[in-house]
Order: sequence, then structure tokens, then C-alpha cells
Amino acid sequence: MYALFEYKGKQYKAEKDARILVDKLDAEKGAKIDIDTVLLVSGDDGVKVGSPYVSGAKVQVVVEDSVRDKKVLVLKYKSKKDYRRLIGHRQEYTAVKVESIIG
Repeated sequence: MYALFEYKGKQYKAEKDARILVDKLDAEKGAKIDIDTVLLVSGDDGVKVGSPYVSGAKVQVVVEDSVRDKKVLVLKYKSKKDYRRLIGHRQEYTAVKVESIIG
């Protein structure tokens, strides 16, 4: 059984016991979150597609940890002008574990 859900403007595929990286959340480690913006649920009884969301379906997740991605370097450069700028960025994510899919 799996589900497609939308969270903070992005779509994710959830399966039971899967670990998913979502954008940074302001939640404590071990907090439980119910996500009810489920777009699609696929199970033994077939596929349910919402318009836009499946009514009564939700994905229950538990916050595991906050992590940061690898550093991305951005270089600005203009030829013949002695202009160089190097900027680094590390995106922050929250790792969540899917506990159950109700649908």
C-alpha cells in the first residue's frame, strides 16, 4: 500500500515504514503529524484518486531528525571586471518516518 501526498507545496510518495525528507519543520523529535492532503491511495481494494484530495485519507508520520543537505556553491563572475563572488548554501530538511496510511 502506498499514498501520494502533498506537504508544504511539494508531493511525496509514502509507503509504510519509509523514511522521507521534507522541508524543515518546526516540530520536536518524536512528534506525530497527521497529513490529510492525500492525492492518491493505492491498496488491495484498488486505487483511489482525489479531486483534489481523497476524503477521509491521511498519512501519519513521526519526526525523526533534522538534517542538512550537501553544500551547493554558487559562483558569480563577470569577465574582465575583476568581479567574483562565491556563495554557499546548505538546505535544511526534516526526516520523517511513515507510521501508517489510512485511506
